[in-house]
Amino acid sequence: MLPIFQKHSSELSDLENADKWSQYINGVFIPKRFLEIQDRVSNWEVREDDVWIVSFPKTGTTWTQEMVWLILNDLDYKAAEQNLLKRSPQLEASALVRYPWLNLMWTWIPQPITDSLKYVKNQKSPVCIKTHLPWNLLPKEIQKKIKKPKIIYISRNPKDTCISYYHFSRLIKEFDGSLEEFCNKFLAGNVNFAPFWNHVLPFWKRRNDSNILFLKFEELKQDLPGAIRKTATFLGKDVSADQVDQLAKHLSFESMKINPAVNYDWLVKLSNLYKPDESNAFMRQGKVGGFKDALTPEMIIKFDEWTEECIKGTGLTYP
Repeated sequence: MLPIFQKHSSELSDLENADKWSQYINGVFIPKRFLEIQDRVSNWEVREDDVWIVSFPKTGTTWTQEMVWLILNDLDYKAAEQNLLKRSPQLEASALVRYPWLNLMWTWIPQPITDSLKYVKNQKSPVCIKTHLPWNLLPKEIQKKIKKPKIIYISRNPKDTCISYYHFSRLIKEFDGSLEEFCNKFLAGNVNFAPFWNHVLPFWKRRNDSNILFLKFEELKQDLPGAIRKTATFLGKDVSADQVDQLAKHLSFESMKINPAVNYDWLVKLSNLYKPDESNAFMRQGKVGGFKDALTPEMIIKFDEWTEECIKGTGLTYP
């Protein structure tokens, strides 16, 4: 997800703006501007040596991008000092940005966002392509298995995902209501790239396909070295024990949070220009089970009942 700023907070509430700027497209709640690029995405010429990192927002995408990019690029930490937005661009990024309220702000927006499709197309393969698009909005060549690039899908417990998404939506001035209001929108499928389970389950169903690796945020937190080795094997890369240890340290939450190439510090600065807030942060806690301290018992039950109904019989579980 990327910054979405409205022009004047007095025109409409942030909650109303979110609904104004997004709509359901092929069953997906997504910014209306996606219609401007939908045909280009659908007919995208897929290169099989590219690697696609697919996720619902706030499930560990940035973490996975940095891991995958470094493994794919033989742990070139010097090259990894370049901003992740440029190293692992988001295909649909241009459709997510509402033009900023000050021309000055536009100069802060990196080029991979202003014309994301062109930027991705001009990159030399293999490219680590990030996308939040669900299966049914991916290029037709992928859906029809005409091309089979490697796809790494990162997922996360929906309760923790929702909490993280709530704080991110406040950071980008897309939502200004209560956590309970946001949870209800999340459950109803009225946040960008929702419905949540419609996003996750098609990839879970295809988890045994040779070109798809299904990861969980919780697995990375529990055993990051193991996740690194698993991902390296999937990508056909050999990594030594020392290299795994070094990469695990680089990918630690403490390291990622202070790394300007991945911590979206520019986005926080942009948000604070619009409305200063000392609590603004792209990377907040990065832990499993944070929902227990944020959600009411009643809301947790609501999430659990919704989850049980949606994933019954699929074999998918989360902590």
